[in-house]
Amino acid sequence: MSGEIKKVAATTNATNVASAKRMKEFKQFDIVSDYSDHYFASLNLSFFGKKKDCFTNANSGVLKKIMQEWKILKNSLPEAIYVRAYEERMDLLRAVIVGAAGTPYHDGLFFFDFAFPPDYPNSPPKAYYHSHGYHLNPNLYSDGKVCLSLLNTWNGEKEARWDPCKSTILQVLVSLQGLVLNEKPYYNEPGRRHSQNRKLSKRYNSMMFLISCRTMLVLLEKPPRSFEGFVHEHFCTRANFILQAFKANTNCSAAFSHYQDNVPHSFYEGSI
Repeated sequence: MSGEIKKVAATTNATNVASAKRMKEFKQFDIVSDYSDHYFASLNLSFFGKKKDCFTNANSGVLKKIMQEWKILKNSLPEAIYVRAYEERMDLLRAVIVGAAGTPYHDGLFFFDFAFPPDYPNSPPKAYYHSHGYHLNPNLYSDGKVCLSLLNTWNGEKEARWDPCKSTILQVLVSLQGLVLNEKPYYNEPGRRHSQNRKLSKRYNSMMFLISCRTMLVLLEKPPRSFEGFVHEHFCTRANFILQAFKANTNCSAAFSHYQDNVPHSFYEGSI
């Protein structure tokens, strides 16, 4: 895997500046037409029978709610989250979250497909994580299952579960970004206390970063539709930083550091 990452880094040095510029031009929210590779694309609207009209009838409460969601996403998406909606399938959404600095997911791209149910918002959206067969978080399964209280797929406190009157898809995305793809994902599993198993947590982080690197290579080989340019430009911009982190991780002794904008940040403390 190291050789593959080096190859990517070697071919991107000259294009970093241009790639960074194009990244800034990529809209955080946009409406596109091609949903052919969306996980829920095969969920034909005819499956819902008469309920399918809720996604096409301009007077539908469901459609109006989805339009409100679009507006919220367009105006309020936090940094490092990008969303694409579909003009011909308003029940579908795709989002990518850029892994944050200070986490084992830094510089990775994590894609999620969503489908609004015909009784939305009474029921939460369905979610699928593009895992590429890898299990890199207690909440994100290799089969694509997303375990999150807000989606009613994880046992949590009542106030953390989906509320038809208050919950939004934006809240789901922010929860995935901050609560799932966090700096100590080992403790996402119930029963694991922060005061215990610190060495296991550090080893888990190391392993999750290496798995994240594998998903990067898969994405470069076959990027999701409507994000092809984004995937290419992102890794053109970040390839050298990822390579430095990969080298440090695979040869770690007393500490592991990753780099963000040429500034080293302490990532792991102690041996792994």
